Amino acid sequence: MIESVSDREVVSSGAVWEPLVGYSRAVRVGSWISVAGTTAAGPDGAPVGGDDVAEQTREAIRRIEAALAQVGAGLGDVVRTRMFVTDITRWEEVGRAHGEFLADIRPASSMVQVSALIDPRLLVEVEADAVLG
Repeated sequence: MIESVSDREVVSSGAVWEPLVGYSRAVRVGSWISVAGTTAAGPDGAPVGGDDVAEQTREAIRRIEAALAQVGAGLGDVVRTRMFVTDITRWEEVGRAHGEFLADIRPASSMVQVSALIDPRLLVEVEADAVLG
């Protein structure tokens, strides 16, 4: 669902906690688009990909791509990504999955270890910023 408030477009993933927490999957203001931290959490809470951190990364990026499409953008417009991982020793698995989608685009990127995500089964969360034009 896209909601437009003047020059601000808001994309919702439909998650019940979006209004509770007060966030959107993505926000576009002018040519700038920010996509919120995205995980592989399935409808039942279990992550798509199980404990495969690379598959969780792929799923998060696919969801980011879908959110970007709702505001007229794509992965080719991404200028920055941030990856939050619960086990930095698995950085290469996450990095290779990221590269499957973004190697030719090569956005500025960060990967940091965090102590936990909202569900202990989630191993990675990805954010993205994109610019049109």
